[in-house]
Amino acid sequence: MVKVMSKLEYIKRIFTESIAVKKAALEDLSALIAQAGEVMANALYEGHKILSCGNGGSAADAEHFAGEMMNRFLLERAPLPAVALSSGTSVVTAIANDYNYTDVFAKQVEALGNKGDVLLAISTSGNSANVVKAIIAAHAKGLRVIALTGNDGGKMAQELNAEDVELRVKCRVTPRVQETHIVIIHCLCELIEAQLFGARK
Repeated sequence: MVKVMSKLEYIKRIFTESIAVKKAALEDLSALIAQAGEVMANALYEGHKILSCGNGGSAADAEHFAGEMMNRFLLERAPLPAVALSSGTSVVTAIANDYNYTDVFAKQVEALGNKGDVLLAISTSGNSANVVKAIIAAHAKGLRVIALTGNDGGKMAQELNAEDVELRVKCRVTPRVQETHIVIIHCLCELIEAQLFGARK
């Protein structure tokens, strides 16, 4: 008879896997996260904005980031301009209905993006077609891209150029990638605040 894993064993396995993925990302991505934070902080300092996008859990991460920028993260400071392209349901559904779901972010980048802005593009697989199209639109408008990807980076990695920064979590398990993405997003938020307003005490 095959032994069924107990609830406590499941929980221990999940925590252990999550910690291992985060430790690997710490080793692989620390310098790149610092670079991405600097790109974003410089853009904001120069009066530009950050657009963010993703689907499902990555949409929640994109909105989480925008909320931390427009409100505050750890410091009491002025609001920072960031727009989550998944948050406008009327806009998203209008584009999806009249054109195609793959256009829902690209059209918004075309409308809202300006040279010097930054696109935070998030996909655990790296293959989300609407996020890939958003990257293409961002480049056409003169935006730099910070890409949060997983596994092998997917099609998103193929669209990035030398000015962009890819933060790739090398894991195939979607929840573990998402858990690490939110840690990276929190790092970016704290780095941006530290560069623009001083480190927390």
